[in-house]
Amino acid sequence: MPRATAAAAAETARRLVEIAADLFAERGYAAVALDDVATAGGVTRGAVYHHYGSKAGLFRAVTAHLQREVAATLVEAAEAAGGPADRLRAGSHAFLDAITAPRMVRILLVEAPAVVGWQVWRALDAESSAVHLREALAEAGVPAALLDALTAQLSGAMNEAALWLAERDGDAEAREAAHRALDVLLDAVAPPP
Repeated sequence: MPRATAAAAAETARRLVEIAADLFAERGYAAVALDDVATAGGVTRGAVYHHYGSKAGLFRAVTAHLQREVAATLVEAAEAAGGPADRLRAGSHAFLDAITAPRMVRILLVEAPAVVGWQVWRALDAESSAVHLREALAEAGVPAALLDALTAQLSGAMNEAALWLAERDGDAEAREAAHRALDVLLDAVAPPP
């Protein structure tokens, strides 16, 4: 039997991440077996091991993929906005909306810190959304001496707001309040022009 091409292997790996993300979001990490992912993907369990090494390796890949997905959403929103303060605001609000999608909350905010570990989770966040937040804060005029601390604090506030909203799923008033509160924080950091 011929070996898969690099492109086919990459497509299989990508597809397995998407399938696993759906399964982990629906059932939770503990309730998903690699056999479940393999069956849903139409591949053998060995193929999943080949690409990701273990269930934990697959979950880490899912976490990184979803982190990049959230980051792409906030970057797109920020790039469509006007000046630096507007880009910071648009990206932050887009982040809050993207991270509160049910699969994002469950995987990125609830399970990932425990499954991949706090340090790995923070590193993945730092490589995706946090790096864009730091850049936006710098462009908005935050002094270099405060960039790291302010990035950590604002990122933490948005993650906590996402968890707060997850407990109030479907509550439009809570969502509006979270966005208004985010505006208060952003006004303090980078007042609108």
